[in-house]
Amino acid sequence: MDVIVIGGGIVGVATAYQLRAAGHRVCVVERHATVAQGATYGHGGTVLPTPLDVWFGPTFMASRQSAKNGVISKPGFNGPARQFIKQLTELQDPEAFGRQYARLRPLIELSRDAMADMEARFALEYEQASGLLYLVRSPHEWEQTQPALDILRQYEVPHHVLTPAECAAFEHSVPTDPEFAGGILFDQERTANCPLFAKLIKQTLDNQGGVQFMFGCEVSSIRLEGQRASVELAPRPGAASRSREVDVIHGDAVVVAAGHGSLPLLERLGLRLPLHPLRLHNLVAPIAHEECAPHVAIVDAVKRIAISRMNQRLRIAGGAVLQSASQIDKPLGESLTKEALALLGQATHDWIPGAARISAALPWEGVKLLSPDGLPVIGNALHPRLFVNLGHGPAGWGVACGAGKLVAEIVSGRTPDVPADTLAAFRADRF
Repeated sequence: MDVIVIGGGIVGVATAYQLRAAGHRVCVVERHATVAQGATYGHGGTVLPTPLDVWFGPTFMASRQSAKNGVISKPGFNGPARQFIKQLTELQDPEAFGRQYARLRPLIELSRDAMADMEARFALEYEQASGLLYLVRSPHEWEQTQPALDILRQYEVPHHVLTPAECAAFEHSVPTDPEFAGGILFDQERTANCPLFAKLIKQTLDNQGGVQFMFGCEVSSIRLEGQRASVELAPRPGAASRSREVDVIHGDAVVVAAGHGSLPLLERLGLRLPLHPLRLHNLVAPIAHEECAPHVAIVDAVKRIAISRMNQRLRIAGGAVLQSASQIDKPLGESLTKEALALLGQATHDWIPGAARISAALPWEGVKLLSPDGLPVIGNALHPRLFVNLGHGPAGWGVACGAGKLVAEIVSGRTPDVPADTLAAFRADRF
């Protein structure tokens, strides 16, 4: 089949790879000049999400104060935004949290296997490093993490629960004063450079053939016919007028994997998904003092701020801002941007003081989609020729590899090797 993939971020590139591996010819359409230039560019280093950093559950927005929960709520929420928060809040119940994570876990494990296969085949090096240390401040917050620890034990996920003294003994950069509640070490989980990984996969596809990348192309609409599917491209700025036929790409199927840009395309087809945009922030700071720099990634488990080392710099990711969807295309505003970046700087100062030169940090801001049940939207939608792969949220970028494999199998007419309730939980019509 000829499959058109809309989106050249990590999800689109991973989907293109898996489609090609399944024997399809692929055309990737991306509005930027190359891959990994949108939300992928600012991904934190954590590869696969643990129960402690999925964006739902007992610790997610458990406090109304943004300084404590790590999520800033912009004033002026409308009805859909309030409804979105209410639905996510329902997953703070430990039983609901456990059920939802159980549906997500097969995708995490499928992604782990898919990434391992890609690394082994092509000897990929993308700044991988082992070890994540999740830290928790107060006794109350430590109590809130217990359902996640129960899930870790239930699924026999390798981890170590550490006292503050043990955290400091393992990671010398973590101070014991002021006091904190404790930590959870995942010595087998990894951090890595997501944009670099996406570019390496793109390079691999270029070498293999069978995948065409069209950059600087904005999709304006999707056409669905009985046995065919096509996308219409918007005229390039400054380009001479051309016949409309030249601006249409035809194929046998379309996969929409364009992150936040997916929503208007799908709405024009009549598919309205209640996914909410989440504005995320990132600081890339040079290391100030080598003796203060961590040797494993540090994650603030409640604020969901990840600090990972990449050569001589630290990537500090988080600082989420929730606002009405209608405001997401407008500038955030200086005061809110400063507040979000201050959260990142403060977390770095709290957990690894002296390690980062925050004054010389390069900031980044981007938009990611989060669903009201915390799960991605993957599979067929509306029409036999239309497929979606979006709504992965900020937690872990490695799930894109498993999601791409799911899409490739569904496009190929095969039943994916994951539980039926997981597939059903990802469907676009579940809302």
